[in-house]
Amino acid sequence: MEKVDFKKLEKAFYLPGREPEQIKLPQMPYIAVDGTGAPDGESYQQAMELLYGLSFTIKMSRMGSWQPAGYYDYVVPPLEGMWYADSMALEREQWRWTSMMRQPEFVDQAVFTWAAAQLAAKKPQLPVARARFLYHSDGLCVQMMHRGSYASEGKSFAAMTAFMQERGLVQRESWHREIYLGDPRRTREENLRTVLRLPVRQV
Repeated sequence: MEKVDFKKLEKAFYLPGREPEQIKLPQMPYIAVDGTGAPDGESYQQAMELLYGLSFTIKMSRMGSWQPAGYYDYVVPPLEGMWYADSMALEREQWRWTSMMRQPEFVDQAVFTWAAAQLAAKKPQLPVARARFLYHSDGLCVQMMHRGSYASEGKSFAAMTAFMQERGLVQRESWHREIYLGDPRRTREENLRTVLRLPVRQV
């Protein structure tokens, strides 16, 4: 049976065009880690280890003696981040964020608790308590695909802001979402693809 790949199954969520568009997102299960600091800092790197460790513990449960009810094989969804506007004008070490990874619908609090116990036993040095399970919906949003470096995202946000103004939309939360479809360690900056998303409401 072919693995479920949410990027292919739900292209509207993960592969928007390079011009702003409006979309409404449903509620989805996530594992999340909150933190403060630059993306190359210790807190963020630890969050990455937690998110990937927990997500792959759940995915690879099919190889063990127990797996969640309703399990199916799948491609682990891409890393996502919520970045809070009130901190972005500060020094990078003070940036506030919530890093997240979407989970298949068979993952619930009980499955997360099991995975956390497994990871804690395997890597006792990791502060697994930093991670949490939640259901979240971005709701009504404006999004687009940004191509290029993270530092050049400003031009895409400017296009999204103009799109919102034309349609009588305003941002309704202090955060924006980024979904990372490229690995900056292996991809040239100009080829990076990042989904940018702003939660909005009608004026």
